[in-house]
Amino acid sequence: MTIPVGSILAGFDGSNGSRRAVEWAAEEAVRRRGTLLIAQCFVSAPPVMQGWTSADEVEGTRIREQAEYQLDEMADHCGKSHPELAVDTVLPEGRAGVALPALAEEAGASLIVVGSSGLSALPRALLGSTAAELVRTAVQPGVVVRGEEPAAADAPVVVGVDGSAVSDRAVEFAFEFAAGHGLPLLAVHAWTDWQAGLLASAPMAPVGRERQDTQAEAAVRAHLDKFAARFPEVRSEVRFVAEHPAQILTELAEHARLLVVGSHGRGAVGRVFLGSVSHAVLYHAPCPVAVLRDTGEGHA
Repeated sequence: MTIPVGSILAGFDGSNGSRRAVEWAAEEAVRRRGTLLIAQCFVSAPPVMQGWTSADEVEGTRIREQAEYQLDEMADHCGKSHPELAVDTVLPEGRAGVALPALAEEAGASLIVVGSSGLSALPRALLGSTAAELVRTAVQPGVVVRGEEPAAADAPVVVGVDGSAVSDRAVEFAFEFAAGHGLPLLAVHAWTDWQAGLLASAPMAPVGRERQDTQAEAAVRAHLDKFAARFPEVRSEVRFVAEHPAQILTELAEHARLLVVGSHGRGAVGRVFLGSVSHAVLYHAPCPVAVLRDTGEGHA
């Protein structure tokens, strides 16, 4: 997978969290020499009888006008902060978790960026679990901007790796981001004792467990080496940790610029790493989280 240079789609709802997400997306669009498309989704009122105006319809009109005002204000802010950036806006109808992936496909966006939660006065139906729904459905990489304080300028990109095809996508995205920002990269392969047991058909003696660990480490290192060769400017290291993946990734994210994970990884090292990990870090990581979904397509 080669990440194309194109528009970045940022979801917006007027909340402080979504403002930070749009600002993050604007900076990344400038870095990629791309464009920024800001979308604020809304749900219209149900149809009424001809000649009648319901309270819901009036409220729907008010919500749309409020959304348009907030959207224009956010776009103006981005334009002033980044005069070189082309900024466009759109007000699609529908739930954000559904409308944003569809809009990204239509616009040819290379990345979707949202905040971790919405706290605006707009209806909760517009916000809900947008981040989690986005991760489940979007083909494009998605970034959920978490944390209020930015990490240090030289903080690393942390990526979870398990040797699967979707892990390939995550590692490539992490290397590309690290290279583009001049950052180091920390790759992490983590497991627990009970998860390691899933890789064996029968209980293993200590010698067998050591052999399996060695094979797993070799597979992960080989998995990373092919990307390290493509991005020689990135200083990278790999860490093997006997700890629950979500826990160690969340801890390492305390001092990371970006945490990158795949969703539903099943690889040669086993399906022990990514499954629900992506959802866990979405809710607990203290830094922006990039999630790359398993699209079912092969990886060169």
